[in-house]
Amino acid sequence: MKRKDIIEFEIGSMEFGGESSTLIGKRKVKMKGGITGQKVKAVVKKARSEKAEVKLLEVVENSSIETASVCSHFGQCGGCSILSVPYEKQLEIKSEQVVKLFEEQEIKGFDFLGIEGSPVERLYRNKMEYTFGDEVKGGPLTLGMHKKGRHLDIITVDGCELVDKDFIKVLTSTVNYFAEKNLPYYRVNSHSGYLRNLVVRKGVNTNELMVNIVTTTQEDFDMTEYKNMILNLGTEAEVVSLLHTINDGLADAVNCDELRVLHGRDYIEEIVLGLKFKISPFSFFQTNTKGAEKLYSIAREFVGDNEGKVLFDLYSGTGTIGQVMASTAKRVYGIEIIEEAVKSANENTKLNGLNNCEFIAGDVAKVVKNLKEKPDLIIVDPPRPGVHKDAIRDISGFGAKEIVYISCNPKTLVLDIKGFESYGYKVEKVKCMDMFPNTPHCETVVKLKK
Repeated sequence: MKRKDIIEFEIGSMEFGGESSTLIGKRKVKMKGGITGQKVKAVVKKARSEKAEVKLLEVVENSSIETASVCSHFGQCGGCSILSVPYEKQLEIKSEQVVKLFEEQEIKGFDFLGIEGSPVERLYRNKMEYTFGDEVKGGPLTLGMHKKGRHLDIITVDGCELVDKDFIKVLTSTVNYFAEKNLPYYRVNSHSGYLRNLVVRKGVNTNELMVNIVTTTQEDFDMTEYKNMILNLGTEAEVVSLLHTINDGLADAVNCDELRVLHGRDYIEEIVLGLKFKISPFSFFQTNTKGAEKLYSIAREFVGDNEGKVLFDLYSGTGTIGQVMASTAKRVYGIEIIEEAVKSANENTKLNGLNNCEFIAGDVAKVVKNLKEKPDLIIVDPPRPGVHKDAIRDISGFGAKEIVYISCNPKTLVLDIKGFESYGYKVEKVKCMDMFPNTPHCETVVKLKK
């Protein structure tokens, strides 16, 4: 086996995060994607005597476990790579993968409470970020997701089963409207063009819809007609926020140089476990609302009786977890690096009549050192890269008897746990929550005790 060879083989095991691993002879072959039992054709990217990396070219034969129905984009769009696997089997696979990560780090002696399934398996996403482009060079305008393994090609995902009819209506009407206007889409290589993104957000429990069209300043275009078209689409949810974001940045990301409100307000509201939250166009909020309610209920159960206790909510985002815990706590302090999220969090506390919560903007690794009050319990909900080793040291230095760690990436979670163990903490219990059905990801909640 050498670089650029094309090989055929049957997928062995699936690893957390969407990779697969197969033993061919004595060589361990790693690949992005793949479902156990699939027969695939792949090209070799790297090859050594004991291991190799390959890139999937095509699925020659489906696996025997692929018995669920799929959408019209399955296999082209890189979104939900395990949609073809029945949901109960998905849960079983994810649960086993997380347990394996703990075993590999020799983290033992805890209660594993299994995995909680999402209340909604499809049509669960409350946010989608679509990109303008074309499917083939010089082809008609498209608006949707990147094709699997392709940096530039965009497929209009009008048959997507992760979102409801309102998202599809807004998506298809937007791409059709701008195709007629013959406006150029933004090209990341040349940094030229006008149309960049469409971001749709929905308050599932409030039935409020936000539509955010993102462009550069390279064309002078009046959005009035587009606004009227969106408002007259007949969506089931009410369009309470219609925005035009100006983004001239070079990065291939939705950033904001200027925000123009075309209709309504610059936020939607959502209700989670009886609490109300304002969601601005750029603030983080869990993409599965019904799943978030279950996730926060698990976290609340792991926290237990917090009456009269001081809680630190680290990497607090818009303050959802901290506020869910605040009703009986003595005091909740939240730390989050994104200033807009902190502003939203503090606004949300007023919205919910909570006067025992304070959210602070800053880097967790730096801010925790300056907090004068000592916590009885710490809640940690970091981004995918996990907790910086300096932050683990400082968090442990508070001497809180309990830490509840909520993780969207168990690969970094288990490494962080090893760090906390070195400061005298031990894992008491672990439970997974599937926030992302039909994808290779899930959340994991861990309780650590001093």
